[in-house]
Amino acid sequence: MNSNLVVGPDLPRAARPRWGQVAAGLSVLLAAGLAGLLIGPAGLDVNDVLRALGDGLPFLDVSHGLTETQLDILWQLRLPRVVLGAIVGATLAISGAAYQGVFRNPLADPYLLGVAAGAGFGATLAFVLAPGAAVGPVALLPIAAFAGSLVGVGLTYGVGRTLGDRSNAALILAGVAVASFLTALQTFIQQRNTDTLREVYSWILGSISTLGWSEVLLALPYAGLAAIVIFLHRRLLDVLAIGEEESRSLGVSTGRVRATVVVAASLGTAAAVAVSGLIGFVGIIVPHAVRLLTGWSYRVIIPLSALFGGAFLVAADLVARSVMSPAELPIGVVTAFLGAPFFAVVMRSARRMR
Repeated sequence: MNSNLVVGPDLPRAARPRWGQVAAGLSVLLAAGLAGLLIGPAGLDVNDVLRALGDGLPFLDVSHGLTETQLDILWQLRLPRVVLGAIVGATLAISGAAYQGVFRNPLADPYLLGVAAGAGFGATLAFVLAPGAAVGPVALLPIAAFAGSLVGVGLTYGVGRTLGDRSNAALILAGVAVASFLTALQTFIQQRNTDTLREVYSWILGSISTLGWSEVLLALPYAGLAAIVIFLHRRLLDVLAIGEEESRSLGVSTGRVRATVVVAASLGTAAAVAVSGLIGFVGIIVPHAVRLLTGWSYRVIIPLSALFGGAFLVAADLVARSVMSPAELPIGVVTAFLGAPFFAVVMRSARRMR
């Protein structure tokens, strides 16, 4: 992977997102969310759903025609799932955009620094050592996956520092080495505990399935913190795009900016992976599509990636649970079906930029 590959022209085409672009992103996200609330084995009327949502707001008392069972489906099954999908999709999308800005490479994705391998290792340990266990109201599985993700990132940074080279290439190579090591450990554990293979691979393929708000509450603080840090650094990502020497001449501490953004993106990715499994291609598809439509400025790419990333994953989850109903297709299969050809297009575009 060429870490010196510049992702765009020296001067961004747009300085800030236009209101029309933001409105379009919000409209797509709301439309995908509403479809996620309405479509399912238990059909819900759109007017009743909107009234029930209004009735749930403070200081509003709106009558609706939903039964208690339908209200439970809406508030405890579908709405948490839609919200979780939006959080995971937005987090993966802005993390992908952040990695692409830091490494100046359109092929960088949120699983670059051992996050996925660490999450898979942690999840495998949870399946083998304590299947079905919980810590309070939260299942042990997402906690173990989150801890494994952080371990993977920590090891990557540790190995990268021992190389004595703080360049992008050294960090990426360290991530590859750590990911290979953790994947080997995971494979060894799976071979010793073949009865857990189905559960492990089902988690690896990804799912937004939830039985309440516990997963949302687990991911939201970390994903929110990561999003805020990345959002505050979006202008500096534009500065990094013009090159290392030029950035330093403008007084930008490139090392500090790079470290802060990478840590924030890794934290957000770890939170997303912990509650959804390994959902690929979101961090490549969404930022690159936004970039093609709006220009190369990360002041535009970051906020729009959050909106369209959330909408994309909510829609992908709707397809995953509808196309083979009542069975569910792993959402990672849906995103891979869309992302694999898109990834090939990005690779061809990247070669033309060399």
